[in-house]
Amino acid sequence: MRKTFMTAVLVLAFAAVSAAQVGRVGGTVKDDTGNPIKGASVIAENPNSSPNSLTAATDDKGRFSIIGLRTGPWTFIAQAPGFEPMSARLDVKTVGAPNQPLEFKLKKGAAPAVSALGNLATKDLQAELASADNLYNAQRWDDSIAAYRAIMAKAPALSVINLQIAAAYRNKKDYDSAIAAYNELLKVDPGNDKAKIGIGMTNLEKGDLAAAEETLTRAAQGQSATREVFYNLGEVKFAKGEADEATKWYQKAADLDPSWGKPILKLALVQLNKGDKDAAIKLAEKVIAADPTSPEAATAKALIEQLKK
Repeated sequence: MRKTFMTAVLVLAFAAVSAAQVGRVGGTVKDDTGNPIKGASVIAENPNSSPNSLTAATDDKGRFSIIGLRTGPWTFIAQAPGFEPMSARLDVKTVGAPNQPLEFKLKKGAAPAVSALGNLATKDLQAELASADNLYNAQRWDDSIAAYRAIMAKAPALSVINLQIAAAYRNKKDYDSAIAAYNELLKVDPGNDKAKIGIGMTNLEKGDLAAAEETLTRAAQGQSATREVFYNLGEVKFAKGEADEATKWYQKAADLDPSWGKPILKLALVQLNKGDKDAAIKLAEKVIAADPTSPEAATAKALIEQLKK
């Protein structure tokens, strides 16, 4: 979990379960122009958990943190007066295993606050989600796509499932279908950076570096461009052999979130490729300081050990 959110508002109804069994999820809630929304509520739902619903409020910077989530798939709904609610899904990991931050961008509107599952917030539907995830994890791509589409037919508000559908298509190397799935999500949520990044990275996998660069450059020029956009544009530049340009975008990602070790590690690898071992070690040490428990920190430690031999 990123330290940025450690000071966010404490979640209500914290479950009295051991730290080994629960996780923490944080993130931000902003409007579609990138301004933080203070006092927005974020609801976490999982009918198979106990408790099965937890709620947090955002602080003046739009940040929230929910503590006490048992491991497994959760649906998160962000809502605020005068805005349309937005949902996201995340497989929560235990404390010590960092969970991906959630970033909500709410559109202005008078839509009432509702559960992302509508009238289908039942254990049966949650079981279907788990079943679809199991098919995905078993690499049964076509079966998982069919299962996810069946769930969306029952709960259209869960348009975020298009991200998982797109991921399955990418694993099949059916890149055009993956891009189509991302675009389906963008029709509902035009500001969804995960979909934009997904299109860029799919084009990269497809071998179309120009399209990948164009998509991510356009996203990076937006007022609400996220650290992930900058980082993945760096990945495209690196793939093109443009080390200096890659460094620029990795640095932008690191500047936007100094506690995120991933772009700092890439900066270390860029320096290593340039033959500057001392600079690489210093950057690797920054990765460890940023988040000592992250996978990137483990890689950085191994890198330092090799370079100091």
